[in-house]
Amino acid sequence: MKVQRLLGITMILLSQRRVNAQTLADKFEVSLRTIYRDLETINTAGIPIVSFTGTTGGYEIMEKFRIDRQIVTFDDLQSILVALKGVQASLDDQEMDGLLTKIKALVARSEQNQMEEAGETLIFDTNLWNGSRLKDKSILASLRQASKNRSVISFRYTNTEGVGEQREAEPIGIAWKGYAWYLYAYCRLRGDYRTFRLSRLSELRVHLEHYKNRGVRMEELDARWGNRETGPTIDLLLHFRPRLRIRVEEAFGHDKVEVQEDGSMLVKASYPEGHWLYGMLLSYGPDVRVIKPAFVAERIKSHAEQIASNYKETDEAK
Repeated sequence: MKVQRLLGITMILLSQRRVNAQTLADKFEVSLRTIYRDLETINTAGIPIVSFTGTTGGYEIMEKFRIDRQIVTFDDLQSILVALKGVQASLDDQEMDGLLTKIKALVARSEQNQMEEAGETLIFDTNLWNGSRLKDKSILASLRQASKNRSVISFRYTNTEGVGEQREAEPIGIAWKGYAWYLYAYCRLRGDYRTFRLSRLSELRVHLEHYKNRGVRMEELDARWGNRETGPTIDLLLHFRPRLRIRVEEAFGHDKVEVQEDGSMLVKASYPEGHWLYGMLLSYGPDVRVIKPAFVAERIKSHAEQIASNYKETDEAK
């Protein structure tokens, strides 16, 4: 513990201009006397620490001293910091706080000032614009810890149709895919590996039982699922109204959009049939028409009629 504390103090002093002893004592939950001994130990080890008295006093490492970061460039460190800050915004992880401090310590003070004056040129944040976040960030920390410790977990999982089911699983890790967090785990109920979207997971419990490593890594599962067909695909021909051009190009890609003389668009795309497909098409409202295949067009029409019927009673009541 002392070695970890000494390293932590050194990293803080390298990344900050000046820190008082009480701040360090509070952070590491030790006495002032212990901090004074630690600072003397660090100084004796060859890292020059100077002290300043007065209201703005404290301790700092001599101005010209810094750890040699070898082949890691200033731009490299900036990129690392941006990525770590983005992950930290989602995880609220104390370990990530410590890692950020260590990385900052590799940046010379003159470069730290340069970064502050220039401001951010890139922001990576997994949180949505409307402020919507994972209901309980502690679930991320719990799942990460359970994955590290190989602890068996149980939870209630709700599928896209709103059906909830109790699951018991062996967690491997968590991943941010597209716009959501997912748990990679071996599901004991299904007897196979599965992904679980965290926003549909509730009543999480971490058990004392530890599972035996099955020898499958997250990277292998990710590659396997990334190349796996999710079901037979349907070739679609869609017609969009001109006012949706930007949205359509963003969703399908410029290469799949054929602009007509009147500004409308034809899009050829292939997707597996399922709830997601019909929900996606319905999200375009009256601005899309399914040309092919006919059975998809009929199903969209049926869904639209059912939606309209939800408001029939309201209209009659008026």
